[in-house]
Amino acid sequence: MSVPSSHHNFPRVHNAMWPGLVGKGPDSEPPIGLDTMLRLTAAAAVGGARFDGVDLFLFDPHVSIDATDGDLARLADQVRELDLAVGSVVAPVWPPTGGGSAMGNAEERQRFVVQVRKACRIALKLRELGARPYGIVRIDSAASPVEWAKDPDGNTRLIAHTLRAACEVAAGHGERLAAEGEICWGGMHSWRRMVQLLEMVDQPQTLGFQADMAHTLLFTLGYNAPEDRILPEDFEWEQTSRFQEALRQLTAALRPWTIDFHVAQNDGTVKGSGSHDQTGHHCLPGDPNGKLDIVRDAGPWLRGERGQLTKSMRHVCWDGCMFPNAVMMEQRTWNDILAAMLAVRDAHGWQEQ
Repeated sequence: MSVPSSHHNFPRVHNAMWPGLVGKGPDSEPPIGLDTMLRLTAAAAVGGARFDGVDLFLFDPHVSIDATDGDLARLADQVRELDLAVGSVVAPVWPPTGGGSAMGNAEERQRFVVQVRKACRIALKLRELGARPYGIVRIDSAASPVEWAKDPDGNTRLIAHTLRAACEVAAGHGERLAAEGEICWGGMHSWRRMVQLLEMVDQPQTLGFQADMAHTLLFTLGYNAPEDRILPEDFEWEQTSRFQEALRQLTAALRPWTIDFHVAQNDGTVKGSGSHDQTGHHCLPGDPNGKLDIVRDAGPWLRGERGQLTKSMRHVCWDGCMFPNAVMMEQRTWNDILAAMLAVRDAHGWQEQ
């Protein structure tokens, strides 16, 4: 990938820290600590350009959801010393991380909201410390499509009820929530169901959509929701115009809701690792099996129907979960990822003083 040549400085380009945790653990590879992930991110460079910041997962051993103000002050200092900023943060809303299903019983739904409250407190504190100039708090339904399918209408109503309560909490902290559309989250596992849920919650000033290029690719193929597939069953990847039309349909529905964006690559398959369910298979930017033209296919998310820049996000983030540790510990990996991010900004960014 060529080195970008523009002078665009927005959207800021971030690296996700959670690939050091997601899919890692006792039944997989050891987690990679936050200090190491920060160091690798800060050391990445392409043509003199660097990452502007990082997005965080608020869970041990990276950042405790119960972090004290002193802990957060030290984190803010650590990030600033590396000339980075914090952007979006992920609330640990799932049962194994102290949360609960957004469509579960009253106690489970309450645990979900409690985790959102704790995440919003951290997000606000990092803003007050001057380490977090932008970003959202990311959530999902913390429920599987299999469980959701037992009562689609009733479970969608329960999720919407829980998310409205979470929105009230977020608004009280001056934060916005972004629901992650991904095939492994019930009620958010297809583009049509995602739109339905966002409209049902009806809090656009507080709740939006988080689009990941790898996960939303699978929306077009109807994984876990064949009734909502956009591409026909006889689709072949050589049919570029067909895919582009499907992407236009997908983004027309979800772009108005999108407030957080992950640049990613996918080979059209799913993968699970450790305790993480099967979901979109993240690939490295230059993977020969990747189905996305990253720069081209980021465009429909970052530009309107007439090609105008939406400027709806102050930063974009790379997401590449479940890579082997050996790959993640190579500095070249992060240089290549940074090059992909800069190419996206080169094509779809803008300049601010």
